[in-house]
Amino acid sequence: MSKKDKQKDIETEQVDNVQNETVEVEQQLAQEQTIEEKLQEEIKQEKDKFLRLFAEFENYKRRTSKERIELFKTANEEVMKALLPVLDDFDRAYIEISKTDEKDLLKGVELISNKLKATLEQKGLSALKVSNGDVFNADNHEAITQIPAPSADLKGKIIDVIEKGYALGDKVIRFPKVIIGQ
Repeated sequence: MSKKDKQKDIETEQVDNVQNETVEVEQQLAQEQTIEEKLQEEIKQEKDKFLRLFAEFENYKRRTSKERIELFKTANEEVMKALLPVLDDFDRAYIEISKTDEKDLLKGVELISNKLKATLEQKGLSALKVSNGDVFNADNHEAITQIPAPSADLKGKIIDVIEKGYALGDKVIRFPKVIIGQ
């Protein structure tokens, strides 16, 4: 073999090596690109999971704070229900004492009654407004009995209020008990 042939063989071998290395580098780059694409997809999926979890947690916080506020609003409901008969007794006592000449006694009962009512109103209790002659509504009133209406215009209307109704915040805790005309 001549020097030229040897040099050609060496050059051919070098070209083959370079080509092989180029192919290997291209394959390696292709693998790196697919790995990078996979990693990008995984990052995208994890980001999506994170955003969903974060949104779910925010909804949970909002829901529990709303429930907590509602619980605080109605936490006194049982106590308020227990005090309603006391309010009724104060009203009955005031009516009976107002029939006597004892004005000092009347003032004392009135002061205590007003103080109790003001304290309960501060805690969210409010009396439902119902008066004689209002139209009866089964959703808002509790009918105790029906009596013949004294006049034609009182048919289906409230003739007398037996017991006041009360609401705690927006929730009715006792409906007014009424007598309606038939």
